[in-house]
Amino acid sequence: MSHIEEDEVEASRAPLMEHLVELRQRLLLVIAFLVVGFVGCFTFSTTLYELLLLPYQEAASATRGVPVDELDLTANFFAPLEFFFVRLKLSLVGAIMVIFPIIAWQIYEFVSPGLYKNEKGAFAPFLVLSPILFGLGVAFVYFIVLPMVMRFSLGQEQVGADTGLSIELLLNVSDYMNLITTLMLVFGISFQMPILMMLLAKAGIVRSTTMLNGWRFAVVGIALFAAFATPPDPISQILLGGALLALYFLSIGAMKLMEPKLEGEEESSSDS
Repeated sequence: MSHIEEDEVEASRAPLMEHLVELRQRLLLVIAFLVVGFVGCFTFSTTLYELLLLPYQEAASATRGVPVDELDLTANFFAPLEFFFVRLKLSLVGAIMVIFPIIAWQIYEFVSPGLYKNEKGAFAPFLVLSPILFGLGVAFVYFIVLPMVMRFSLGQEQVGADTGLSIELLLNVSDYMNLITTLMLVFGISFQMPILMMLLAKAGIVRSTTMLNGWRFAVVGIALFAAFATPPDPISQILLGGALLALYFLSIGAMKLMEPKLEGEEESSSDS
């Protein structure tokens, strides 16, 4: 190997090491914030879990026709450390949601040196929009999806006045926690679809007309995604599919505003 080739290898190796060091520092920063968020969430994990139980309580009150303050509801766990691990999982998921803007900012700071000035300006609004959409997805689950799922589940209860046999929902703290975290993460991530579509339009990779013409394929893809991504209940699948379909068409309108104009479009706009 010649001296010139060796110099080229060393020159490429130095920036690579710098990027790896920077990546390590940003990962450590994210982990530090995650630990702080985890400790804070774990301190109030019991209160947080009680807040997550409110949709279940309201659904039980509406289904059974009993005021909330008169309900006799019990959340059960069947292993000595089950609720402790539920609190750990809740604290971890809560910490990820709380520091999600910090994670997005660190990703942006890591990739921004490789972007042009106009690309940075185009990417920055999406950095702000991403946590907002994630929060909307979580709120959609808490205020709409979860109450409907609980009402559907509690509607399966049967009181056997004649036979003496009753079928009643016995709530398990771990199963309820898994349902909530799965729904919130799936909806929060799925609500990022407008950002992906607008970025593709901004880069000129996909046109809004292409997405509009392929809406039938989008419907099938969204239906399959909702079926596999959500728990096996029809309510959450229908709501996720409906929300994604609405976001899909709203994103097409946003893509139309952001995508670069073609040469024919530019000439027609200038002539007019």
